[in-house]
Amino acid sequence: MPEQITLYTAKICPYAHRVELALEEAKAKYTRYEIDLTNKPVWYAPEVNPASKVPAIAYGGPLVPADQPSPESVKIAESLVLLEFVADLFPEAHLLPSNPVLRAKARFFIDAISTKVTGTWYSFFRKGGSPDEFFTGLEVIQALLPPSGFAVGEYSIADAAIAPFLARAWVNLENDTGAWKEGDGATVLATLQSARFARLNQYIQDLEARPNFKATFDKEYIAESFKRRFGNLRAQAQNQQ
Repeated sequence: MPEQITLYTAKICPYAHRVELALEEAKAKYTRYEIDLTNKPVWYAPEVNPASKVPAIAYGGPLVPADQPSPESVKIAESLVLLEFVADLFPEAHLLPSNPVLRAKARFFIDAISTKVTGTWYSFFRKGGSPDEFFTGLEVIQALLPPSGFAVGEYSIADAAIAPFLARAWVNLENDTGAWKEGDGATVLATLQSARFARLNQYIQDLEARPNFKATFDKEYIAESFKRRFGNLRAQAQNQQ
């Protein structure tokens, strides 16, 4: 049976959300500790993650308050590493398929997220300009999806890896929060909701209908948090032109 798990996370962070999705899908017993990314606790970097990022997990050791992490627990960081860790801890959850081919496909899908989606989204979100590379990246993802179901059929860490980014991208587009020109959020969203991305939209609906997503995603909180933190992106981009 797995030892105690303390997850250091932040609601706004898509990388941290990945691990929450995996833990919830596995029905794991864990302690969740919210880190304020704008005012991180002084103990967090030296005692949990020297990179001072979320997510991170303290695994094992004695049961102690999350803000007093034990030196006896193992500290593990980086979202994709943690997804694999959770899958290994809870094999009964089938977060990675037992079939070697499907396991490889899940990891290939995750690689495509990293190389085709996250960077192109952040470039559009933070710098404005054309969304074409983001569209192209999503078309790569869409082409990898089977006709129905999740990334490799049954739900896996591949789905946990992408759901937080798609959900936050859609929220930002709906609220026109980004470096793009005012009103472009709605235009881009209309393209993403068109027949061109029909399979992707069904996939997103399936992801968001999952109990683990409903338990971990607060849409209103995310929308307001992004407005507070990134509401000035458009003005900054215009000043740089």
